[in-house]
Amino acid sequence: MMHMDDERVRMLFLLLLMPLPTVLGWGKEGHYVICKIAQGYLSEGALFSVKQLLPDSAEGDLAAVCSWADEVRFNYHYRWSSALHYVDTPDFKCNYEYCRDCHDSSKHKHRCVTGAIYNYTMQLKSVDAGSELNYNLTEALLFLAHFVGDVHQPLHVGFIGDLGGNSITVRWYRRKTNLHHDNWSNDVSNWEHCAHNYTACPDRYASESISLACKFAYKNATPGSTLEDEYFLSRLPIVEKRLAQGGVRLAAVLNNIFASKTRTAQA
Repeated sequence: MMHMDDERVRMLFLLLLMPLPTVLGWGKEGHYVICKIAQGYLSEGALFSVKQLLPDSAEGDLAAVCSWADEVRFNYHYRWSSALHYVDTPDFKCNYEYCRDCHDSSKHKHRCVTGAIYNYTMQLKSVDAGSELNYNLTEALLFLAHFVGDVHQPLHVGFIGDLGGNSITVRWYRRKTNLHHDNWSNDVSNWEHCAHNYTACPDRYASESISLACKFAYKNATPGSTLEDEYFLSRLPIVEKRLAQGGVRLAAVLNNIFASKTRTAQA
């Protein structure tokens, strides 16, 4: 298990000296942050495998293409992927259940962000399993990296009635801040852990997000209201923590996927 050393703390501090995404969406900056944190936590073997799969345009930097899934979702050829960025739960239930909630607007099962994480994790693991299925592993990596970020965004696991917060029109002041909570170093091993040694556990991440959405994102965000300093500042620690968790957990998933590559590199 890797620990947050001084170098990583400095990296987080410098990296996040930028406008943070709002509670309503990570945006390009938020996904960049998550993938940059993740790359700093990759094992040697996983980093090698990730760089092998990245498109040339990324120049070895996963963060450079972490928003690719957002950029292509409205392209005709990738329109099918739009439903994979989120999962909606029944209004005011404040809980998430895969069998109940993971479907698209046409009720097709497994078409949601958690289902997508399971799917692309399986595709990437299939390489070592000797699968003969012809997956596009570069796209699988880019989708997985993006969706792990999405599932940590509270309103990507929101209510059906307001489309995950998208139909609540509010205004919010923009601020700059830093992420340098090295006191989270003691939490990293717990963040990384998945029950039953699963490679990824997106159901856990989604359950956390809907709980946070109910406690913080939806609270005092009524239609037409103006979200001012108190709302922003009181939610800022949640935003920062979810970004950090998303990065640490993405690294853990990729380290698990490419574990055999790590063992080979260490041999």
